[in-house]
Amino acid sequence: MKNIVQKLLMIGVVITLQACGTGADTKTQGANTKDTDTTAKHAHHQHTKTESDGIGTSKKKKTLSPRKMAMSDVDENHIHIDYGAPSVRGRVIWGGLVAYDKVWASGAHSATSITFAKDVVIDGKQIKAGKYAFFTIPGKQEWTLIINKNHQQHLADDYNAQEDIVRIKVKPTKLESPQEQLKYEVVPCTKGEASVSLIWEKIKVTFTVKNA
Repeated sequence: MKNIVQKLLMIGVVITLQACGTGADTKTQGANTKDTDTTAKHAHHQHTKTESDGIGTSKKKKTLSPRKMAMSDVDENHIHIDYGAPSVRGRVIWGGLVAYDKVWASGAHSATSITFAKDVVIDGKQIKAGKYAFFTIPGKQEWTLIINKNHQQHLADDYNAQEDIVRIKVKPTKLESPQEQLKYEVVPCTKGEASVSLIWEKIKVTFTVKNA
């Protein structure tokens, strides 16, 4: 009888130990699963934060065609040109990026503008003081330079020939050294007179502005 009781007690102990072991395993597995979820959530959080930080802290990319100005005083008259300055960057410019025989904004983004503080004369045409658009029509042998009333437009999207004030025919000059970025020059010449030049790649075109 005593032996039977001892055997029953031993069986009970074994069952209890097995149950405790199973519970511990289950608890451990639960803990491991929780850790895995936390790691996944943490990793996802870190990934999201990194993307957000990248957007939040990234600096705005510098434009490839920055706005630039060229200006000069011609006696008491101030001439000011505002334009977007694209670069060659290995591209074909004339007859490629800039089409021949088409109206061009003479720069990037917005129409190039030219401002005269006082009245001027261009190619015999008197022009009132004010701000104007400067368009061109590039050609292989000859360019047309245009002073137009509407300077507030994107490129030449709203160009209207009826708003032209003066058109000038000029011969382009070939440069020995290429000009990588488009630039303008306003250079005083004789008294009350200046030359205005557009220079890009291996081409330069110039016209004369006189004080009225």
